[in-house]
Formats: sequence, structure tokens, C-alpha cells
Amino acid sequence: MTDNDTHSPADEAKANVETDGGVATQADRDHRNIDYLSREVNLLRPSTPFMRDHLRIIWTGFAIWALIVFGPVTLTAVAPGVMTTTLPVIGFPLHYFLVAIGAPSGALILAFWYARKRDALDEKYGISHQTVAGDRGGGAEGATTDGGTTE
Repeated sequence: MTDNDTHSPADEAKANVETDGGVATQADRDHRNIDYLSREVNLLRPSTPFMRDHLRIIWTGFAIWALIVFGPVTLTAVAPGVMTTTLPVIGFPLHYFLVAIGAPSGALILAFWYARKRDALDEKYGISHQTVAGDRGGGAEGATTDGGTTE
């Protein structure tokens, strides 16, 4: 004969489980269970999967930016004959063209790349950037996460 009035802690845990209907990914469920405000931020040792993925994007972007900005200058020092050759159509030296046109264009393309990667990362972890109802278009007026009040 079994006693139905006693329950084990495992039975109670099963009764308190909330389901998402099977639509959330594991990363989304993990993200919801992390208190990011109490986590230490360390650029060399990120403490959450979101921070690790975001840091990977940042370091990749930084490496690309360094290559775009310092690549032509370094190549000019290494191979001055090739880099100082005048381009036939525009009449500028190659190194000047790469620094004047390539670096700003590369930075703009890199900004679009980062925005797309960050949007994909936010979608992966279920982060939404919705404004609070009644927000007057200021953006973060209703999103005080530091315990402060909106002004």
C-alpha cells in the first residue's frame, strides 16, 4: 500500500516546472535564468554564454578594424615601391587611396556587420529591445536596470 500524502522534493520540483511550449531554445532558457546585474564583467574571462559570444564578435571586429586601419600603413613601410605607385585612373598613390577611401568605407561596413551580428546574437538569446508603453521616443527612459528611477 502506498501513501499518497507524502511527496519527495523531486515530485515538488516537477510540479513547479514552467514550460515555454517548446518554442524557446536552450540558450534562451539559460539566458532567462541568469541574473546579469550580479555577474562580474571580465573581458578576458566572460561569465555567461551571451558574454562569451558577444566578446567573440567584439574581438573579431577589432581584429578586422586593426587590419583595415593599420594594414595600408604597414604595407607602405614594408613594400614602399608597390604602395606608392600612382593609380592610373584616379592619379593618387595606392597607399593614399587605401587610407583615404578604404579605411572609412571599411569602418562603415564593419559597423553594419556588427549590428547584424548583434541582432542575431540578441535573437539567439531572446533579448528584445521593446520600449515601454507611454515612452516618448527617448529610447531607454523606461529601462532603468540599475535601480534608479526614470526622470
